[in-house]
Amino acid sequence: MIGLACEQLAKIFPGRQGEIRALEDVTFGIEAGAFVCLVGPNGCGKTTLLRLIAGLTPPTAGSVRINPAIMDGRLPAAMVFQDQGLFPWMTALENVAFGLEAQGVPARQARARGRDLIAQLGLAEFESFYPYQLSGGMRQLVAIGRAFLADPAILLMDEPFRALDAQVRRLLQDELLALWERHRKLILYVTHDVEEAILLGDRVLVMSGRPGHIREEVSVPLARPRQGLGRDAEAVGHLAGRIWSMLEQDVRLRMRPAL
Repeated sequence: MIGLACEQLAKIFPGRQGEIRALEDVTFGIEAGAFVCLVGPNGCGKTTLLRLIAGLTPPTAGSVRINPAIMDGRLPAAMVFQDQGLFPWMTALENVAFGLEAQGVPARQARARGRDLIAQLGLAEFESFYPYQLSGGMRQLVAIGRAFLADPAILLMDEPFRALDAQVRRLLQDELLALWERHRKLILYVTHDVEEAILLGDRVLVMSGRPGHIREEVSVPLARPRQGLGRDAEAVGHLAGRIWSMLEQDVRLRMRPAL
């Protein structure tokens, strides 16, 4: 069952020297409960696409359709950004519960559910800490927990682990996959890291061009769990090479003005 369908999406922004065509003819579908990654060079419109799906920016043309069967009265979509967006005056528990409280769930009930999710993330002993008292990885887990607990139909993630070091990033990938396995929420995950996309996703959407479009969809035929594969596994290397061959020309073109 298709949970999310984007059809011929286009986005044009006004500019001082004329129109900026950010996206053009973006068409794809994602199955309910799937984990799909989106890769592409800087400036190809990945974040713009997420904002269109989330309803934060209207498309110039085309449509975004979320299957009513996966909605069931829930929020259509929520985003997790690289900078976490936590409220500094709230504790970790209060931040996680915020989305539910904003939907009208009584604070006591929302925080009880938030406490359960924080425990699933291994942060039970830190629930009363404020963001400044948490490490970068812990703050990102709190942001992910808040998004999951708000229970949107679709979770949109914009390079959430990019600012973290490799060891912490790998641990958080494992935590995210464990959470996804329990909840089976449809996730669209943007990353610049091709290996990360392969280790996390059921499929990888490869974006290209300016205006941006989906160049190809690459299936990831690797059994889960994949935590033990390692980045040098032959299957991962083969897929990474295939995806990089699609991205290389665009990346080189974007480097030229700086040379």
